[in-house]
Amino acid sequence: MMRLLLALMLVLVPLSSRAQPASGPPAVGVVRAERQQITQTDQFIGRIQAVGRVALVARVTAFLEKRLFVEGAEVKQGDLLYQLEQPPFQAQVENNKANVAQLEAQHRNAELTLERAQYLLKTVAGQQSNVDSALAQERSLAAQIEAAKAQLQIAEINLGYTEIRAPINGKISATEVTEGNVVSPTSGTLANLVSQDPMYVLFPISTREGLDLRDRYEPKGGFSAVVLKLRLPDGRIYGQEGKLDYVSPTIATNTDTVTVRGVVPNPLIPGMPPNGPAPRELFDGEFVTVMQEGVEPITVLAIPRAAVLSDQQGDYVYVVDAQNKAQRRPIQLGQSTPSTAVVTNGLTEGELVISEGLQRVRPGEVVSPGPASPPPAISPAAEQGASGGAGSSAAGDGPSAPKANQ
Repeated sequence: MMRLLLALMLVLVPLSSRAQPASGPPAVGVVRAERQQITQTDQFIGRIQAVGRVALVARVTAFLEKRLFVEGAEVKQGDLLYQLEQPPFQAQVENNKANVAQLEAQHRNAELTLERAQYLLKTVAGQQSNVDSALAQERSLAAQIEAAKAQLQIAEINLGYTEIRAPINGKISATEVTEGNVVSPTSGTLANLVSQDPMYVLFPISTREGLDLRDRYEPKGGFSAVVLKLRLPDGRIYGQEGKLDYVSPTIATNTDTVTVRGVVPNPLIPGMPPNGPAPRELFDGEFVTVMQEGVEPITVLAIPRAAVLSDQQGDYVYVVDAQNKAQRRPIQLGQSTPSTAVVTNGLTEGELVISEGLQRVRPGEVVSPGPASPPPAISPAAEQGASGGAGSSAAGDGPSAPKANQ
């Protein structure tokens, strides 16, 4: 009997607890829609590009004797990178020097012969034909000397080509040809060299955005006054700022965009050895997010991003009316950030918007509003780093939490 009573109690207790009525309207956190000043930030997807790029090739046919660089390291302009075999080219230089010396000796003799012929012409023993012949011989040898000197210069140039040096400062790739192979002008690229500092960043913008940038910055010096910031692939904000330096003269008709280019410093990371695997932040070919802040702050109506919901009909929020009822309100958003939503239509300043407890809200039902918890502090760099993709965003102080309707 006691066991039966105990079993009935275990069944009836949870049933009775579930049958208890709710304690009251659901508690929600609200904020007041307020106007605030923000700085508009346009964002674009860009690609880093080296300012200088050189494909190293052989200029003469010879054996590759030595590779004198560390693959992947940075080299300076003038550094010796490859040493080709020199003896055949050095011998050609010496041979051409001897030819020049021989012709110069013959030319000196021709000059003496011409002088004698001209002297004899003043006497009865002289003949004009002898003078003409001596003059022709002297001029012929003079021309041969110039040709021999040209051949000597070519030989010296070819000898210089046996030393392949860095034409620019930059980072060198892995070698494509190893020591002991014969290289020639038709062998292809030996290695690639790309400059490191500064770097270009190229990104497309729509014609509308381009005109807007021009209008905003025209009083401040035009496109050259535009300041660029970069967000790296890992989300960090790059520590160096860039400047626009080029706008394409043509528009891509298939996308209605124009390509613009900025110049960004890419210094060595402090404490990082120059010959390390990654001594700088930016890499040739790297994708980045390009951010361009507005010239002056603008005033907008803003609410926390957490208050915005979306469905097939678009974006909407829940507004608390004078009877503390939650009313669904469709809105239109402007340029926003992950923490702040800029509302361009659907709300008026001062309305109470639910930002906490949205899962407990039903349209038209009474709620118990209270001030929403203040959002955690977000640094400007983190705010910019959190927003993703191309487009536009805005940064500003978040709206304050209001007092609940009494």
